[in-house]
Amino acid sequence: MADSTTPIPTLIPDPLEWGHGRKILEVFLEPTCPYSGRAFGKLDALLALAGEDRLTIRIRLQPQPWHMFTPVTTRAILAASTTAGGREAARKVMAAIYAHRDEFEPVDHCRGPLLDKAPAELLARIEELSGFALRAAFEDSALTQPVKWQARYARQNGIHVSPSFMVDGLLVPDMSSGDEVEAWLKKIGLSAG
Repeated sequence: MADSTTPIPTLIPDPLEWGHGRKILEVFLEPTCPYSGRAFGKLDALLALAGEDRLTIRIRLQPQPWHMFTPVTTRAILAASTTAGGREAARKVMAAIYAHRDEFEPVDHCRGPLLDKAPAELLARIEELSGFALRAAFEDSALTQPVKWQARYARQNGIHVSPSFMVDGLLVPDMSSGDEVEAWLKKIGLSAG
């Protein structure tokens, strides 16, 4: 039995960060938004073009209330980041959700058969699609703080839509998921590495 001096174990999500350059791009993504999914799909190409030694990409999760199951998908992604697979597990969970978006977002955000799904059913489907056992981490109350942090961080930085992009702490309002990777590189102030 733990006494008051025994530290309580906590889950610590692996930062959703790739590259190690001085230029920092923070990408705010909503886990079931199709535009966020399009941006997510370009991040590897951007990092390869810029060079890992010149650019750091940090994914921030941007929950939006009109996406009905965002709390479940956001928590599942962060749960994955606490597993032995860390950020790569989280990336695979994100990729699985984006690839099967219709299974996690009701028709017009408000109707259809998904309304009959319970959060546990959605989590089981994410586990099935991604190949990761997430339930234990998902149900750990220690994960609530990192989930809240994601929402607060976006709000504190004036992020209201997804995807949104910040370069070195400054919002880049004209960056879009529809841009080519080369245009992104120019907007963040880098040339091809």
